[in-house]
Amino acid sequence: MKMLTVKQVAKISGVSVRALHHYDEIGLLTPASIGRNSYRYYGREQLLRLQQILLHRELDIPLGEIRAILDDPKFDQLEALRLQREKLAAEAQRYARLVRTIDRTIADLNGESAMRNAELYKGISAEKQAEYEAWLVEKYGGDMPERIEQSRQKFAKMSKDEMDKLNVELHDIEQGLAEGLRRGVAMDSTALDPALARHLKWIEFAWDKPCPPAAYAGLADLYVSHPDFVTRFETVEPGFANYLSGAMKAYAARMAG
Repeated sequence: MKMLTVKQVAKISGVSVRALHHYDEIGLLTPASIGRNSYRYYGREQLLRLQQILLHRELDIPLGEIRAILDDPKFDQLEALRLQREKLAAEAQRYARLVRTIDRTIADLNGESAMRNAELYKGISAEKQAEYEAWLVEKYGGDMPERIEQSRQKFAKMSKDEMDKLNVELHDIEQGLAEGLRRGVAMDSTALDPALARHLKWIEFAWDKPCPPAAYAGLADLYVSHPDFVTRFETVEPGFANYLSGAMKAYAARMAG
């Protein structure tokens, strides 16, 4: 097959050129060759490996673990695809249940049909939520259980429009900080302070209580300690989990100083 440049691979895969460069730098996806013009070139083998990387990321597996999986001599691509298909098929069924739950809730709110309270939660993974909350409590202890409950109650009272507005605001904040990463702004630069101040304010709103410097620094540790957070932040921009955590710690230190 014809070798593809990094820009061509980015175009057909939807992965940014910067992310492909990052994958190369960490040894996750090495080009088939590098031309005299310093262009990276990819063949069929690299495209199949990229597919595996993206499939594993869809299954919330961190980049470091993906590399270990793919580099394992016992790795069987066909078997991996079969297992991934099973997992995704199960998730598709769960999402289908969630869609039905949402549709029935909309019909209920529109007065078109009645819905029992217990039916509001069909398809929602109570196990995953419980696992995440238990991890937070075990790792941080203290008033974390009360903080979780306080935050849950606050969000439960919010309307859909309020939730949408809050999510859009968080997206804008994170994109602003990610732009610092893209431009090479040091994570301890005061140039990030306005965005970090917005981020801190958003956290305090979500917690419904002040977030002092020590708590903000602790949250920064959480962001790089739990795989769910790391996976989400890496979808914003490769390397963003560590960048955000470092920026938050530096900001917390400035506030405390």
